[in-house]
Amino acid sequence: MSDFEEVKERQARVWGLGEYDVLGRAFEPAATALCDACAVSAGQEVLDVGAGTGNFTLVCAREGASVVASDLSPGMIERGRARTEAEGFDVEWVQADVEALPFEDGRFDCVGSTFGAFIAPRPDVAAAEMFRVVRSGGTVGLTAWTPDGFFGSYQALSQRFLPPAEGAGRPQEWGDEGTARARVEGLASHVDVERGSVGLTADSPEALAAMFEQSPPFVAARQNLAEDQFDELVRGTAELAAEWNAADDGTVRVETDYLIVVARKRG
Repeated sequence: MSDFEEVKERQARVWGLGEYDVLGRAFEPAATALCDACAVSAGQEVLDVGAGTGNFTLVCAREGASVVASDLSPGMIERGRARTEAEGFDVEWVQADVEALPFEDGRFDCVGSTFGAFIAPRPDVAAAEMFRVVRSGGTVGLTAWTPDGFFGSYQALSQRFLPPAEGAGRPQEWGDEGTARARVEGLASHVDVERGSVGLTADSPEALAAMFEQSPPFVAARQNLAEDQFDELVRGTAELAAEWNAADDGTVRVETDYLIVVARKRG
């Protein structure tokens, strides 16, 4: 088994741990922004890559699109399927690796991913696969945290304790406009890039860190790090929350930037 396959097996396990819903719901505005940027409309067939609990899936389904939701993690698929069923949408959920999507060439009108595909260890392979399964003239879109924002800083912090595999891409690289364009321009006839932001709120920096502690990556970190390292990770997260805090009433409000990349496949 290659190092990259081991990375993806670990990702599939990790994202089935803990509780993602609180953080995931905070990211819903990014899913709406991506849907708008991709001009998803009724009658289209859409693939959501790294669908998680279904933010992008549900936004597109509400527009009247037919959506296939894919994720590497069986645990995430279980959560996402329960959510879409509870909201009354008929969505096909598929366990799938963005680096080897199990769909025919040119099947979809749009392939989109909100904070999912950007964690694939081989970004060029992931980009090529997303373009492969979209039709000529269709759109490929994704969101990624910018390296100079709160989540980019948090990703850099966590990577000090849990570094990526040798040769693997770092998620925040997709959030750099020059890097993102270089990865898709050879596959696309046109590329649009814009910034957005989402807000995270909590009663205190420590409360925001505690919210992160329930998330899948933190639960995995608790299992794999020494106790003092894990405590340092939690303290570092609280310190970042204090540093980025925009509230002046004793609570915490963090605005974190992300990049929206939308590319149209060559005809």
